[in-house]
Amino acid sequence: MEDNYYYGFIGNCTSGALINRDCSIDWFCLPYFDSPSLFGRLLDAEKGGYFQITSPDIIEIKQEYLPYTAIIRTTFLTKSGTFMIDDYMPRFKSSIGEYYCPPELQRNIRVSGGKPRILVYLQPMPNYALKEARYEIHKEYIKIISQAGEYDTFYLYTNLDFQKVIEGKPIELEENAFFLLSYHEQIDDITNEKIYYDYQRTKTYWMEWSNRTKCPEKYKQQVTRSAITLKMLTYQKSGAVLAALTTSLPEIIGKDRNWDYRFCWIRDGAMMIDVYARIGHRHSATNFMNFILNRMPRKHESIRVMYGLNGEIELEEKTLDHLAGYGNSYPVRIGNLAYIQTQIDIYGELIETLYTYFLVNKQDIHHLNEEIWTVVRSLVRDADIHWREKDSGIWERRADLEHYTHSKLMNWVAFDRAVKIAQFIGKNDYIEEWTAIAKEIKEDILKNAWNDQVKAFTMYYGSNKCDAANLLMLHYGFLEEKDPKIISTVKETYRQLVKEDYCYRYLEEDEFGKPENTFIVCSFWMINALYLIGEKSKAHKMFQKILKNSNHFGLYAEDINPKTNRLTGNFPQGYSHLAFVQSALLLETDYNWSDAAVIIE
Repeated sequence: MEDNYYYGFIGNCTSGALINRDCSIDWFCLPYFDSPSLFGRLLDAEKGGYFQITSPDIIEIKQEYLPYTAIIRTTFLTKSGTFMIDDYMPRFKSSIGEYYCPPELQRNIRVSGGKPRILVYLQPMPNYALKEARYEIHKEYIKIISQAGEYDTFYLYTNLDFQKVIEGKPIELEENAFFLLSYHEQIDDITNEKIYYDYQRTKTYWMEWSNRTKCPEKYKQQVTRSAITLKMLTYQKSGAVLAALTTSLPEIIGKDRNWDYRFCWIRDGAMMIDVYARIGHRHSATNFMNFILNRMPRKHESIRVMYGLNGEIELEEKTLDHLAGYGNSYPVRIGNLAYIQTQIDIYGELIETLYTYFLVNKQDIHHLNEEIWTVVRSLVRDADIHWREKDSGIWERRADLEHYTHSKLMNWVAFDRAVKIAQFIGKNDYIEEWTAIAKEIKEDILKNAWNDQVKAFTMYYGSNKCDAANLLMLHYGFLEEKDPKIISTVKETYRQLVKEDYCYRYLEEDEFGKPENTFIVCSFWMINALYLIGEKSKAHKMFQKILKNSNHFGLYAEDINPKTNRLTGNFPQGYSHLAFVQSALLLETDYNWSDAAVIIE
């Protein structure tokens, strides 16, 4: 298995695939992001399945994204000739104005010199590699049929010899070639012309989308790549944004911190909407907001921590015992048990999301309707009931519940932002009561979360250990940047959690042992916090370090091993790219993320 995730990510907001630097598709789920894998070598090097195009006489391989697109080009220089493969999933507007983003992947092969020979290794393993697939050769396509688990079929179109493709025999390229792998049987004839047309429209879509992206000049390419990555992790049908493309890529290689991240966590909402708005994509922000609003329960129901792509609320966790796991990191999990946890920070995150959305759309007052106001009041009522309770916290720990400081902070945010929303719409009758509760929560945090010996706000009440999530006190404006307790907390958190210019989320031993790898999003939170308290040189040093240690495509996973700079955890990780954009904007434009009242132009 390749080190350091030498993968590129292609997608079209319906599903996505990971392509290795040897031009092998090692992860691809059809028809949707959360469907069982068709190619899953990522999770089992021997039997997971893959789809590779290569050559028997390679001299050199080069690989890159076409600038400002989600198209990956792999160029093969061989003894017999040169050819290029453009991998992408079609996405563009149809003639009726809707987005065409089918569950299919296209591989466009163009000969640029000589008569190169290629080898095609097609090893589909449907249903998370329960059993190899069966083939049926038809006139127009190769039909791929599952033989274990749920019945499923896939359709492979190509202008190359079907039998040679299936058997992996050498093929001499005399003209341009293509592969189209689809969940659906195609209606139109599949020709080189049709493939070229889809390619050009997809390329144009991404270039126009990137052109609308507002980026700081110094980090323009990196921010654009992160923005495209976040867009590709968005599910077109509902507006949900996935945490990551993959499941069970381990936080620690060879161990069991392996989770399914192909779901949408509500806590990402406010930051996602704010970032989308600031980089020029309000439509994407609105789509995500609509997904959140469509999940809002009735008055007697509780909001969920996370949802499936279509709003599913039961995400049963299972282990796939027949798979070895990435780097023999077992178990492989699908589903995520976090959906049943008690996480009381959710109330603040949701109300912060609504408040952020109001700011983004403050010129369009019709966006604020009675339904949203009912949601705010319901969330405030639930927060008032639960804020004094223990919970599992932002890091979703599976051991004993605690009074986590970050969870209390987010309940303060719930009431603080609810007051602002009430002021915004003139509902003054609620302001006094909610202001008093916000004050009560703040006093509770100041009294119980502050450790006078450590000189910091600690992970939970009574703890002496720091938690990187408490750096968000600056982001949410809990205390001023010059407040001595904030400054001391940032410095002590840096002392405890930063190693080799990366930041751990925490170092306290949990039910899975002691954390070994740093969390990328926490490193960006630390960068922001250092910058805001005036430690700008430290902030820039950390930023440059992490900037150098994305993978070769500029993509981030969830974690980094501080000793080896190796990426670990699910990939690509949306929250990491979101946090990167925040830090890039702060360091170049001095935008203070704690200034929630700023007008977003």
